Amino acid sequence: MRIDVQFRDRVGIAQEILALLAARRFNVAAVEVDPPHIFIDAPTLTEPGWCDLQATLLAVDGVTLTRVVDILPGARRRLHLDALLRAMADPVLLVDSVGTILVANRATAAVTGLSEEALTGLSLAALFGNARLHDELVASGFRSTPREVTLAGKAFQLDVTPVSENGDPDRDHRIVGDLAGGVLTFYAPHRLGERMHGLQHFQAGGLDSIIGVSPPVRAMKERAARMAGVNAPLLLLGQTGTGKELIAQACHQASPRRAAPFLALNCAAVPENLAESELFGYAPGAFSGAQRGGKPGLMEMADQGTVFLDEIGEMSPYLQAKLLRFLNDGSFRRVGGERELKVDVRIISATHRDLDRMVAERTFREDLFYRLNVLQLHLPPLRDRGTDILLLAHHFIAHASAQVQRAEPVLSAAAEAALMAHPWPGNVRQLENVIFRAVAMTSAPVLDADDFDLGASGQSRPRVAEPGEAPADWSSAIASYERSVLDQLYPLYPSSRKLAARLQTSHTMIANKLRKYGIARQG
Repeated sequence: MRIDVQFRDRVGIAQEILALLAARRFNVAAVEVDPPHIFIDAPTLTEPGWCDLQATLLAVDGVTLTRVVDILPGARRRLHLDALLRAMADPVLLVDSVGTILVANRATAAVTGLSEEALTGLSLAALFGNARLHDELVASGFRSTPREVTLAGKAFQLDVTPVSENGDPDRDHRIVGDLAGGVLTFYAPHRLGERMHGLQHFQAGGLDSIIGVSPPVRAMKERAARMAGVNAPLLLLGQTGTGKELIAQACHQASPRRAAPFLALNCAAVPENLAESELFGYAPGAFSGAQRGGKPGLMEMADQGTVFLDEIGEMSPYLQAKLLRFLNDGSFRRVGGERELKVDVRIISATHRDLDRMVAERTFREDLFYRLNVLQLHLPPLRDRGTDILLLAHHFIAHASAQVQRAEPVLSAAAEAALMAHPWPGNVRQLENVIFRAVAMTSAPVLDADDFDLGASGQSRPRVAEPGEAPADWSSAIASYERSVLDQLYPLYPSSRKLAARLQTSHTMIANKLRKYGIARQG
């Protein structure tokens, strides 16, 4: 039986209470004194004996209350600590001030192959096989910046927090009291990737979150759903602003890898030397200014997940060769490293460039193109998604209104017509920016056509060859033919809808073409 005796503190009262149990020959297994409580674990104390003992204890000068408890506070704290450590997916060690392991959790045992009992009592030097690291941590008072270390042949980022006997470390990690040791937490690269994924894509949805009901979008989503579950490289093709990263995230969420990280690199936004280290990481001392102990790259952090390479057509020839080797068997070396690493990562790449032409011009590796182009998905431009324009516009209006903290406006009929007729050379991204600018710059409850700055955001019209003039290029030839057909038929079918019915195509496409060539006001 475990009991709690509450008392008014005075000299010798704890000794008197324990003497009463000894006089009655009750075995005492544990005692915890935490004024105004003394907790006693007496295994031989029974219910009949407790009734007699309780009256005797209450007669002691200073005792105010006695009661039975289920567990001693110290034992409860140990159980909670053990449960906390077991629940932690990352290896954690508690060490004393000289670097001897006091507590190791289950994750540490799984990584090292040693039991928690075998780890207890080991020195950090013995665990790491590195006396220098042990000495540095102890000498610094466990006030070390995050660094990369190798534990049981695997790379981890090590975070160290000092433990003080008389107080906690302050925000600058200076010890307030006497140093009692430190807590060492090890983060595997894929765990760092999960953190990055959680911060960057906390609202990422699946294919159902893609807005659009037009036939091109429905066909794309059906095709993407089939490709998402196939464990092979996927190449996304489409114009700038069509939402390639959004589709890549949706394919990841719809794949068996959804629980693992999705990490992205824009190959056009990072210089070649930095792109290599971002993608594959770097070893300790790889270059001046590098993080001490090295750094894992996206490939390591996304293990079991997906890496999205945007603007793959901008990747340098050297990095193309290194990526090709990775795609062959999933192995690579860090920048400046000698150790071969291997991970399981699906590559989704995207570009608005014509990779076939780049291969023909030898500016993109042919063998890499075939490795990336196992599965291919085309994203339709916004001008081919006429029925989706107003759906997207209403979605962006709601989002922009929330951002600028104003009542959500509605679109006038003229505004809807203007949005539908615009060619949207910048696609969905351009539409989002136009909507945000209109919502932010006007407080009117209704958005009219004049509120949208469509002229400034559009592209200049292509030059069309005049009759009898040889076209300058293929695009000009097509434009010249399109205009001649529209010039010929529009007087006979003087509205975009009638003309679209005559040519058996979409009203939106005809309206865009009439606007593009400035033939007439669309009906």
